[in-house]
Amino acid sequence: MVQSFVAIDVETTGLSPDKYHIIEVGALKVRDGEVVETFSSLINPGYELSSTIVNLTGITDSMLSGAKSFKEVAEELRTFLGEETLLGHNVSFDYRFLKTEFMRAGYKFDHPVIDTLAIARQMHSDLKSRSLENLCRHYGLYNPNAHRAFDDAKVTMELYFAMMKNGERGIKEVAGLDQLANPGSYSYKIKKDSPITPRQKNYLIDLMKYHKIDNVQQVEKLTKREASRMIDQIIFEKGRIQ
Repeated sequence: MVQSFVAIDVETTGLSPDKYHIIEVGALKVRDGEVVETFSSLINPGYELSSTIVNLTGITDSMLSGAKSFKEVAEELRTFLGEETLLGHNVSFDYRFLKTEFMRAGYKFDHPVIDTLAIARQMHSDLKSRSLENLCRHYGLYNPNAHRAFDDAKVTMELYFAMMKNGERGIKEVAGLDQLANPGSYSYKIKKDSPITPRQKNYLIDLMKYHKIDNVQQVEKLTKREASRMIDQIIFEKGRIQ
């Protein structure tokens, strides 16, 4: 059982890192089974949150209004993470977002990982759901603020130790579980973003003019992904062209 790692969790504006952004990071640095340092920060994505995300996380636009951007906290977070193994529940989700955000900020990102979800799938085929919430219930772990990054990271750490202690006998019996309980590599290739398309540009300019939005000149500099997000945001806030 690994005793030293960083337990980490992120909250985001959506499910795909090429379209959405991190709004909160929570992490705990663990040495020999003990928490020695923590990191927690809200992140301003630069646009309003959907009602779905607000309802899920409890994070609101007003909470993010004074928060730093990811680029502004990237160096501090990078220093905190160092070259540590990252522990998470469905850690590939957190990893993809972190790697994408660090790339946008001009940094590389490469860490070994341990996934408590992968461990749970091997240890608990008897459970209908291996969600973090359901596993916490199964192990009697208390998470007062589910879907908040720091609390989820903390309970994931507790879950890992609980599963390992409970599964010391099972590790010998379940094929491959010993490997899952130790750091492994995770490869994720970030999609390259292309420039705004002529069709996007024309529609976005028309949309901005229709709603009397200034800074039309900035449209030329947008990427395809940024333009798509901007169109969605304007339509969400002000409606389509009638």
